Amino acid sequence: MYDFHTDRERYFRMQKTNCNEYIIPFIEKTYALKPDTRVLEIGCGTAGVLAAFLDRGYQGVGVDINACSLEYARKALAEYIRSEQLILVAKDIYQVNPEIELNGKFDLIVLKDSIEHIPHQERLLEKMKDFLRPGGVIYFGFPPWQMPFGGHQQMCRNKFLSSLPYVHLLPTPVYKAVLKTFGEMPDEFIDTKKTGISIERFEKIARYNNYTILSKDYYFINPIYKYKFNMKVRKQLKIIGSLPYLRNFLTTGVFYLLQK
Repeated sequence: MYDFHTDRERYFRMQKTNCNEYIIPFIEKTYALKPDTRVLEIGCGTAGVLAAFLDRGYQGVGVDINACSLEYARKALAEYIRSEQLILVAKDIYQVNPEIELNGKFDLIVLKDSIEHIPHQERLLEKMKDFLRPGGVIYFGFPPWQMPFGGHQQMCRNKFLSSLPYVHLLPTPVYKAVLKTFGEMPDEFIDTKKTGISIERFEKIARYNNYTILSKDYYFINPIYKYKFNMKVRKQLKIIGSLPYLRNFLTTGVFYLLQK
């Protein structure tokens, strides 16, 4: 496991900087963020992404099913909580009522590296309509499942396994056996294997739920790798990005902006 996964302060800074330099500019190419914008982040974790929006004066709400993940956020963003600019909720997003628990609907919903961990993704995109104000948009950023580390095996404690690309694409029984052999707890990685999502599946779900894709970017080198691994950010070649299925294996991150 890389050290930044256990260093919450460093990871918080990475996410905040990445949001400022890449996510917000991507959104603003198509959608104007106004002073009264309300932002919801689903799967916010330590809320580094959300912090970038708060610094710009927007109202923010973070929801994460893991209460422990919110502990750092409550400390790091205590000032925003005290001023009532930020609300943090530890709950399954499927169980949240936005009107009752989140003070209403949102202009922007953000899911950064979250959808690939959430089950029943068709249901998720349908439910998101209940969270959006008229004209609101949803930003998605995720690694296609088939990309070299789409199984999040970089989270493995074993250094060899954490640096082994494509191992998550093994049949589930074989993958589980490999994880056990290297002393890992298989369940957390098998869950990601079950919920991992491809570019084609994501777009199919979006169309099925009557969303318009306002914009999209494919990355050969994901922007977050700039901060994690000191790698130069590179967008995917258009010819690769246009090839269904194959592009998933060679694209480490995608950005989408959807509108209902």
